[in-house]
Amino acid sequence: MARDSAPADRPTAVVFDVGNVLYGWDPESFLARQLPEDEARLRFIEDVGLWEWHDSLDGGRDFSEAAAELSGKFPEYAHLISAWGERFGETISDPVEGVHAIVEELDTSGVPLFAITNFSADFWAPFHAKEAGFFRRFRDIVVSGAEKVMKPDPAIYFLALDRFGLRPDQALFVDDRLINVDGAIAVGMRAHLFTSADDLRRRLEHEGLL
Repeated sequence: MARDSAPADRPTAVVFDVGNVLYGWDPESFLARQLPEDEARLRFIEDVGLWEWHDSLDGGRDFSEAAAELSGKFPEYAHLISAWGERFGETISDPVEGVHAIVEELDTSGVPLFAITNFSADFWAPFHAKEAGFFRRFRDIVVSGAEKVMKPDPAIYFLALDRFGLRPDQALFVDDRLINVDGAIAVGMRAHLFTSADDLRRRLEHEGLL
């Protein structure tokens, strides 16, 4: 896609986040099925530093290596750590209500669609394959685990814009986390904090994209 020298009056492309924008992500429900007792579940999360550890996977760490190291430190949780990788797809819930219809409308009208997601490369491959029919609407997707850089690091936005062939002001970025929205704005992108499909539709209409 050619880069124009003049600033864009309106965005010409939409860049989506994936988790809790396109598809729900509900790891707490998955964990509750493994550990129904609240105290035991919270102890596991805190003992292993689950969320920080998962972030390291999104940042590019190989799951097998990371799981072996963590299981070595906490052998009593080895089965739960293994399940996190083997059954990660169960943490991803249904498409977010109303958003897939918006994506279809944008694609049908010729609006270029892209995505930037914080996602383990190991976990992304099977999920992307499972949802390939939907993701065919996207011209390119930048995955943090593959690039070894995560939102809201400015580097991932610049990398994505370069790959997508967009200037920052040509892209409307949609994410459910304010820190990531702020990161996009900081590099010159237009950005929308996702709360619902209806709110997103209003923003897209305002921008002349729908």
